[in-house]
Amino acid sequence: MHLITSPDELAAVIAELSRSHFVTVDTEFIRETTFWPELCLIQMAAPGVEALVDPLAPGMDLAPFFQLMANERVTKVFHAARQDIEIIFHRGGLIPHPVFDTQVAAMVCGFGDSVSYEQLVQKITGGQIDKSSRFTDWRHRPLSEKQLTYALADVTFLIDIYKSLKDQIDKEGRAHWLKEEMEILTAHRTYDPHPEDAWRRLKMRMRKPQELAVLQSVATWRELEARERNVPRGRVIKDDAIYEVAQQQPRDAAALARLRSIPKGWERSSGAAGLLSAINAALAIPSNELPKLPKQSHAPEGSAAAAELLKVLLKLVAEDHNVAAKMLASSDDIEKIAAEGEKADVPAMHGWRREVFGDKALKLVGGGLALRFENRRVTVFEL
Repeated sequence: MHLITSPDELAAVIAELSRSHFVTVDTEFIRETTFWPELCLIQMAAPGVEALVDPLAPGMDLAPFFQLMANERVTKVFHAARQDIEIIFHRGGLIPHPVFDTQVAAMVCGFGDSVSYEQLVQKITGGQIDKSSRFTDWRHRPLSEKQLTYALADVTFLIDIYKSLKDQIDKEGRAHWLKEEMEILTAHRTYDPHPEDAWRRLKMRMRKPQELAVLQSVATWRELEARERNVPRGRVIKDDAIYEVAQQQPRDAAALARLRSIPKGWERSSGAAGLLSAINAALAIPSNELPKLPKQSHAPEGSAAAAELLKVLLKLVAEDHNVAAKMLASSDDIEKIAAEGEKADVPAMHGWRREVFGDKALKLVGGGLALRFENRRVTVFEL
């Protein structure tokens, strides 16, 4: 099996792929030891064309590949596209468009929540994928014939999967559902998060504004440090250490050394100097400029029971429309609709989700819709 290792070969195969109205795409990468994923292999296919590209080959220029990703005349088909798009955005500075994500499309078509590629291959094509090469270190060269065959299967089966799902979506009039989802998936903000928002990733509840200020400052410092050094965030400082730092607020190396979450001797490192600078910058913020603690919402009486009814409604609506319940509403959506009704600003209350589920949910919590059990089934009826 041929592996493309030169820019000329890549340009030639991209020219072939560009003649198709769609191309299936997948990438293999390693990111366990880095902040940015290391791109190791690119797989592409279209009817009659297959390509395996080695981005690690000496002198390889991926410009033709990025031109294809930006070609508006060619739909880029991925399965679970987010990490692939993240890599393309980081390496090429662009977001592929237009995009068709078969995992999202499968949920729209009723294949269940977060259906795997292997499940779609089996259900739609009847084929089987040999998973024995799944945990390959894709940086290693040469790659074996078996590894390349496994990698190529990630895009060859995808051709028939794409055709089947697209036909079903068009037949059922759900193209606008998928369009809304792809607009979110390909939004620039999804792949270019601001370092100052890094604290939102942390599942830590601060009790004081000053603690929150330290948490925000340290999380921003860690994000920038991890990106610059190209290492995972936890290699800079672990989440637990950020939590302890926010509470204890050490101002110097001696105080930092007394924290249980800080490795012995680390307080003398250059990293510790950056951490202390971030802490002291937060502690210098005037009290009237400190960040406000996120409001803790208190669910009104009866909302828990309403949420349970909404979960039943969600299941019924999902079954009726043959769409994955997860696509219609999350647990957070359900709780907020139960507590806030029309004021709930959640995905289930916007776009196609509101048409299918959100309006019914509002009717249920507003007393205009009810559930009843008859003939061994739960049914919905209007009051």
